[in-house]
Amino acid sequence: MDDVLRIGNASGFYGDRFDAVREMLTDGPLDVLTGDYLAELTLLILGRQRLKDARLGYAKTFLRQLEDTLGLARDRGVRIVSNAGGLNPAGLAGAVRALAARLGIPVRVAHVEGDALADGPWPPGALTANAYLGGAGIAACLRAGADVVVTGRVTDAALVTGPAAAHFGWGPNDLDALAGAVVAGHVLECGTQATGGNYAFFGDMDATRPGFPLAEIHRDGTSVITKHPGTGGRVDIGTVTAQLLYETGGTRYPGPDVTARLDTVRLDAVGPDRVRMSGVRGEPPPPALKVGVTRIGGWRNEVVLVLTGLDIEAKARLAREQLEASFGADRPAVTHWELARTDHPDADTQERASAYLRLVVRDPDPAKVGRAISGAAVELALGSYPGFHLTGPPGDGSPYGVFTAEFVDATAVAHTAVLPDGTRTVLPPPARTLPFDPTEGPAELPEPWTAGPVRRAPLGLVAGARSGDKGGDANIGVWARSDGAWRWLAHELTTDRLRTLLPETAPLPVVRAVLPNLRALNFTVRGILGEGVAARARFDPQGKALAEWLRSRELEIPEALLPPPGAADRGH
Repeated sequence: MDDVLRIGNASGFYGDRFDAVREMLTDGPLDVLTGDYLAELTLLILGRQRLKDARLGYAKTFLRQLEDTLGLARDRGVRIVSNAGGLNPAGLAGAVRALAARLGIPVRVAHVEGDALADGPWPPGALTANAYLGGAGIAACLRAGADVVVTGRVTDAALVTGPAAAHFGWGPNDLDALAGAVVAGHVLECGTQATGGNYAFFGDMDATRPGFPLAEIHRDGTSVITKHPGTGGRVDIGTVTAQLLYETGGTRYPGPDVTARLDTVRLDAVGPDRVRMSGVRGEPPPPALKVGVTRIGGWRNEVVLVLTGLDIEAKARLAREQLEASFGADRPAVTHWELARTDHPDADTQERASAYLRLVVRDPDPAKVGRAISGAAVELALGSYPGFHLTGPPGDGSPYGVFTAEFVDATAVAHTAVLPDGTRTVLPPPARTLPFDPTEGPAELPEPWTAGPVRRAPLGLVAGARSGDKGGDANIGVWARSDGAWRWLAHELTTDRLRTLLPETAPLPVVRAVLPNLRALNFTVRGILGEGVAARARFDPQGKALAEWLRSRELEIPEALLPPPGAADRGH
């Protein structure tokens, strides 16, 4: 058996680059090609889709991508593993078989199910409830000879741990090897975010069209993150660090296969566009599985008023008073106002002279957020501030979703592999020879940086950052670009300092994790996203730009750590 397994990624979300499957199959050698199509918001979308047609509930894009690549994958001996099955993996597996038959391509198709949990202590009105399964079902399908495996809700990293376990014969107690595969899977799962996409220092590379990443997995769980030769973007310690910090929390990264210790990951550049990940320690998985539950939370509407020229604050006050008065006794349950001062004095275009006043309303009753709101805004057209207009015609309210994370005992979930011959195999949860321990050890901080004068400058000149969402929480991972910057950052950027720099976080619980091997800090901000991305409670509902906001904030930074004035673009 080969000692290296080459696993690529061709999708980081439902809607990613359509041509990526073909590109990954033609631009270089692979053993397995994965695709991640599921996010918290995606399951809500698929749930509403399936209400209209019970035959659906899966990512139809995946089927269209296979239309002209299934034969290519078969010819090249590349197995395909994807969670595109969503809420209906059996339906997608059947559709793939039908497609293969129509094209005359002999492929063996299997799927993984059991994640859908109809019964449970879910919130009222739950639309979907799906447990995050591990890679055991995928491994069973591949060991049975499957060429294509589609799943429902598995962890993103399971798309890598499953093929690796099948290839190398790992069992549930090969914790370090599994942890290494989990970390590799986490780097791959978001596609081009590992190769320069959404990267803080994008100005250092050609980020026009980053290539998709792949991992060379070794028998001991170490891996090399790379990309096909000649594709865009870049793989280096910075891009890999950024993705390791994305949507993770503390030093432990728990999952159904293993708990990976992120504070043990070591990164080494081993060639152009090649980063080796090693030293990852694994611990037993927790006894419970996470369950993502979605429901319709109520109704929402939004009106954006344009304020131009002089007296912006006064114009905003007048419009707000007029619209607030129109609510009367039918005031929506939630109203949120935000004045975005995008205007510039003595501007050379009308748009640059304008600011935006945004009103968002939410309520369980659609009538309270529908025409009652949009009609009131339109009625102000001839009786409000000078220059009154809207960014677009307001309409009726729309339903919004809510995502919550629940937990169930792993033994209560029938993780099932449906093999190519139709045999159904229920996979038991991993046997735990050691107890799960969620406690965090004391942080290992470097010696503080104390030398020399300081200069007020943006944090982004010495640190990169990336942020993302997990339900109503957001994480902000920050890493230093040098050892000196790390000595300063580890002591300067405390939770209290973060709250000062980002005032929206001030009233919220903030937890800081220290990852010395990565020269990084990872902050989890509890509740900043309200009821999650589908509820769209914030201007940036997924918290994707929190990191860039933080990097733009100015601190007193040691001059010795800063680039000379004018030597670097601010933040690039």
